[in-house]
Amino acid sequence: MSLLGRTQGIDRPLEGRGIVVTRPREQAHGLAQRITQSGGVVFPVPAIEIADVQDPERLLSLIDRLDAFDLAIFVSPTAVAKATKLIRQRRGDRAWPARLAVAAIGGGSRRALEQFGFDTVLAPSVHADSEALLDMAELSSMSGRQVVIFRGDGGRELLGEGLRARGAEVTYAECYRRGRPQTDCAPLLMAWARGEVHAVTVSSGEGLANLHEMLGERGQHWLRSTPLFVPHARILRSAEQLGIRELRVAGTSDEAVVHALVAYFSSAK
Repeated sequence: MSLLGRTQGIDRPLEGRGIVVTRPREQAHGLAQRITQSGGVVFPVPAIEIADVQDPERLLSLIDRLDAFDLAIFVSPTAVAKATKLIRQRRGDRAWPARLAVAAIGGGSRRALEQFGFDTVLAPSVHADSEALLDMAELSSMSGRQVVIFRGDGGRELLGEGLRARGAEVTYAECYRRGRPQTDCAPLLMAWARGEVHAVTVSSGEGLANLHEMLGERGQHWLRSTPLFVPHARILRSAEQLGIRELRVAGTSDEAVVHALVAYFSSAK
């Protein structure tokens, strides 16, 4: 495991702090870069592995009939990347129906969709979760509307259930799989033993559970006594059940996570 080095700069509020980043490899670069720009040292330990779906036929069938839907929702930047790649390959010039509105769970997914070419993306401005999207006035009346949700396998059911309760017909388009990677945690454990790890960041409850298993008994002991930064308040209970004593809700964006880290270590001085 290689450490991402420090960068030169005047404002380095995370100077000397070792931060564990557990995002999937495909999603970790932005956060890691911001941490190093702030003077910190990143320990990259992917706790979730992203893979293509094993049988894409159902997903491809849904892409073929996108014209039948009124709203498409993307739950993550990964969902955007995986789905839009297939949509381009499958549909060519007719990639996206003009009448099909687009929504995203949060800012990361919204930005990914904008990079794909969407000018108008419905997304919550504050929080990045299903609850925040359901709270938006635009989704208050969904009677008779056809909704397709692009997500990973086995995602949360809250969004689909909430839309169905409002009269929508919801179809899930599972466009990637999540799993626990075979990550070598020995370098991280050695760094922990040397006192070089000062905080851990996780991006989901699943990632936290995977990390806990990957660390083994020795690493779990250190995890319980290291500040843990989570994206949502709902993950706090899972962390508490694992015995982790110091918890902070940091949000989901790279900027929010770094801001939470800086605020924590500034107050700890």
